[in-house]
Amino acid sequence: MKTIGILLFDGFEELDAVGPWEVLSFWARRFPDDGWRVTALSRDGTPVRAAKGLVVHPEYSYETSPPLDVLIYPGGRGTRAHLDDEGQLDWVRRQRAQVPLMASVCTGSLVYARAGLLAGRPATTHWGSLDLLRELDPTLTARPDDRFVDDGDMVTSAGVSAGIDMALHLVVRLQDVERARQVRRGIQYDPRPPI
Repeated sequence: MKTIGILLFDGFEELDAVGPWEVLSFWARRFPDDGWRVTALSRDGTPVRAAKGLVVHPEYSYETSPPLDVLIYPGGRGTRAHLDDEGQLDWVRRQRAQVPLMASVCTGSLVYARAGLLAGRPATTHWGSLDLLRELDPTLTARPDDRFVDDGDMVTSAGVSAGIDMALHLVVRLQDVERARQVRRGIQYDPRPPI
């Protein structure tokens, strides 16, 4: 069984985490023979309050989390504190050394950039934070028009709802296109904005 971990922290943007959770947990539960499970973790394993007030209780802490095969770092205002938190940045760097595939949604990529994980790579983030992404690491190539950027062992996505598209892409990478289509139909994701 392989594990996808979604990081939670105070101030994470709800849809950044819950969108990928819906995609990936639907996949893992509906198709258990594919061999994946999805979990959530936070620094100390206690409940966290998201950006708009949702309180979520992660299953694991950093210390109790099983080894991860994929780590997803959501964005939100809470990432700003992580940019100056050397303990958090060190934890992120340790994950890079252990986790085969790291992904981010929205401003989660800012933390990856600050930790030095996006040096010389293409990446994206929320449109309102592209300048900060470039400032944090001038060597990266920002891709403002991409919903997500897959650079092998690092995948970054644009803001908020783009995390759903990125998660479906992960299903393609980790399983296949047909499975991703089954998941998309199962969650009835067919984006055609009414405006």
